[in-house]
Amino acid sequence: MPAAPTRCAGRLRERDRLRWRVGDPGDPAALLAELLAAHGLPVGELTRLGARPARHDPGTVCGAAVFVSAAAGARLVGAPTGAASPAPAVPDLVAVVYEHARDGSGPPPPPAPFSGGPRDAAVGEGDAPGTGAAAAGWRLGDWVESWSPAAHAAAVERARAAIGRGDVYQVNVVGHASARYAGDPLPALARLAALPGARYGGVLSGPGWAVGCASPETLVEVSAGRVRTRPIKGTRPATAAGRRELLASPKERAEHVMIVDLARNDLARLARTGSVRVDELYGIRRWCDLWQAESTVSAVLDDGMGLPELLRAVCPGGSVTGAPKLAALEQIAALEPVGRGASMGALGWIGPDHLDLGLTIRTAAADAERLHLWAGGGITWGSDPHAEVAEAAAKAAPLRARLAGNAVTPPG
Repeated sequence: MPAAPTRCAGRLRERDRLRWRVGDPGDPAALLAELLAAHGLPVGELTRLGARPARHDPGTVCGAAVFVSAAAGARLVGAPTGAASPAPAVPDLVAVVYEHARDGSGPPPPPAPFSGGPRDAAVGEGDAPGTGAAAAGWRLGDWVESWSPAAHAAAVERARAAIGRGDVYQVNVVGHASARYAGDPLPALARLAALPGARYGGVLSGPGWAVGCASPETLVEVSAGRVRTRPIKGTRPATAAGRRELLASPKERAEHVMIVDLARNDLARLARTGSVRVDELYGIRRWCDLWQAESTVSAVLDDGMGLPELLRAVCPGGSVTGAPKLAALEQIAALEPVGRGASMGALGWIGPDHLDLGLTIRTAAADAERLHLWAGGGITWGSDPHAEVAEAAAKAAPLRARLAGNAVTPPG
């Protein structure tokens, strides 16, 4: 369970759940807030998060694992939801409310994700057995791209043309690939949590589907009356030369600062006047064998801000849309022939004392027959189409290796 309290690992059991798909009735943010509030979580007034010490007594609610797809995020802001998901079995909104198990009862085992079991479950790193390459019966076929490198490069050129016309300043372009598998995909997806830099590592699963995350990026965090986001934009190989190049690149820095400004604007919709600040600008972090540039933007939450307002302000994440956000989402819907599915959304934890949602980059999903994986990058006028295709492949490579059970380069 990404961002769940570590002290409660192995002590939680499901109390309630919510599933929603684009096309279902109702407003997803309101439905989510209604469910969580019914279980005593202070999502109607987020400044109350942490106002009282969290209780971990048997039978009390610990919090909820929450997933919001990119399509649901687009729906929240009135933007096009894009092409259909290649993994429609994965809902667009999932919330699983967990309580502390009573003494002696223990949590039930998580349901097998493809057994037709009755409920969703979340597991974290180490919860799934058989994490080695020789997991019994596990076989992963060849990856099949939804578009060729040439088609990907052509989409980048079309994005550059839109920028040249002044339709948008920056737009994120994402590609998709899938592979057939045999065996239980849950252990393979759980392996992603061990990737170096996977701040939001974990698996959320339900009947006929599962999502595995290895994301390093904070979409939004709320604690003690303050809201934070940590956008990532800018990538180079994790070598000494790659670090120097990322630090010195005017193109990468301009692209990054543009998204930081977008993050500042997003948080300003939630903040007390004058409280938005950039705590860190263009810090260099490592994820697997890549350097990435990350900033931290924070603000003091204004009174009256609830979960629906928060989600509408930050979803979909600016680092995977572009700027301006609504114009970029229109471009994405026109450029990408395959939906973003489980990627580029949000996955994390909402508890009585904190809210922490990661952006679902570096994320894979399983349906009954295939594993699905997405990767892309931000396009500016200075982007080179072939370099963008190569960058997307570099981001996907560690996930492909880990899903197959192969080793991944450790941090140096």
